[in-house]
Amino acid sequence: MNKEYQVTAGTEVHCELKSNTKMFSDSYNNYGTFANTNINEIDFAYPGTLPTVNAYAVELALKAALALNCKINKKMHFDRKNYFYPDLPKGYQITQARSPIGVDGYLEIEVDGVIKKIGIHDIHIEEDTCKSTHYKDKSFLDFNRNGVPLIEIVSEPDLKSDKETVAYLEKLRETLLYLDVSDCKIEEGSMRCDVNVSVSKTEKLGTRTETKNVGSISSAGMVVMAEAKRQVEELERGREIREETRRYDEKTNQTILMRVKEVGNDYRYFPEPDIPFLVLEDDYIEKVKENLEILPDERRKLYLEKGISLVNANKLIQNKQLSDFLLGMEDIDLVIASNLLLGDISAYLNKTEKNLEDTKLTKERFSDLVEKLSKKEITNKVFKDILVELMETDLTVQKIIESKGIETISDESSLREIVNHIIEENSESVQDYKSGRDRAIKYLMGQIMKETKGSANPSLVNQLLIEELSKR
Repeated sequence: MNKEYQVTAGTEVHCELKSNTKMFSDSYNNYGTFANTNINEIDFAYPGTLPTVNAYAVELALKAALALNCKINKKMHFDRKNYFYPDLPKGYQITQARSPIGVDGYLEIEVDGVIKKIGIHDIHIEEDTCKSTHYKDKSFLDFNRNGVPLIEIVSEPDLKSDKETVAYLEKLRETLLYLDVSDCKIEEGSMRCDVNVSVSKTEKLGTRTETKNVGSISSAGMVVMAEAKRQVEELERGREIREETRRYDEKTNQTILMRVKEVGNDYRYFPEPDIPFLVLEDDYIEKVKENLEILPDERRKLYLEKGISLVNANKLIQNKQLSDFLLGMEDIDLVIASNLLLGDISAYLNKTEKNLEDTKLTKERFSDLVEKLSKKEITNKVFKDILVELMETDLTVQKIIESKGIETISDESSLREIVNHIIEENSESVQDYKSGRDRAIKYLMGQIMKETKGSANPSLVNQLLIEELSKR
């Protein structure tokens, strides 16, 4: 692509909120149920029905707005967005056009070691439309999704590359997941993204196009580059860029014209007459703010301060159940703890198809396990031997060890005898050690652990081995 052009992108992200019922009715908000069963008269705006605001959905939207550093509109009202389309049974959508719950926020991202703030223009609450499915010459409508509470998060045009777009969307998704605001399952449609792209040789932004319903976060990055490339080629041919709505074809890595925006949409917004103004009191906002989840950036910072590698820190962040399990356990060796959770414990969970909360592992027993490993009271082999009992019974770590007869050998005289036996059997390794080859002591340690079937106290073995070698 011609490097003379500056790429600019912004996104509009729709996220369904994790409420039990819809935004303005008591119909269930439940993905995957039989089509057209989670509906009632209010969802269709039948005469004589009145919408009622879902207070919990407002709380979830407020959480998102606070976490994304937005200024909060304390006095809000809803608006009617009027347009006709088959997936909109009322003929209008209830949304927040003039008083969104949050404005002027930002989200920090890091790309190639550089931290950048991406502006959030606004976050507004609205209701979802129904789901359209097309098959041959027929279209099918599932009204279960109609009325499901949404937040739309509109970014500023601050994204300058595919990398920044992907980093922003990943960070946004991560934040919303940790807030427990949305499950952000793109494959189920609970997180949907539109990408706006323009190119220009000057500071003045070029004409933008909008690519609708991008299928994944990685695809959003590809849209930025594919659409920018198309626009540059058009300009280089002397053509003008038109305001268009486009879609993305992953197979060809191209955006495809859907319709031209010849005139601005006239949605004839006006205040929703059936819903009074909504006022958020300061005490309520502060209470919600105080109860916000500890977000990924803060957790990542803590993990790194405790010596966890960046790779493991990011893996923990990606697995919220493991990260939540570690909360409040900062007084243990988090390096050992993270290795256990990301290693054998995760392997057990994958094999048994369980979540951590489905097991018998408590924070107290896990802390005891980490402490024993940290003090070398048990070995990694012992841990592997007791893992299943640890996950499936209520026994303490010590009781499990005793029941399996794998008590760690810490008797000094017994271990010294074994150490001397191994030294005598491996004279060549003793000479290597004396010659300054550090690997020799590791080999001898391995032989001792093999002899004791992994039950010897490794710290004590190491001490005794150095003592006995120094006498040779």
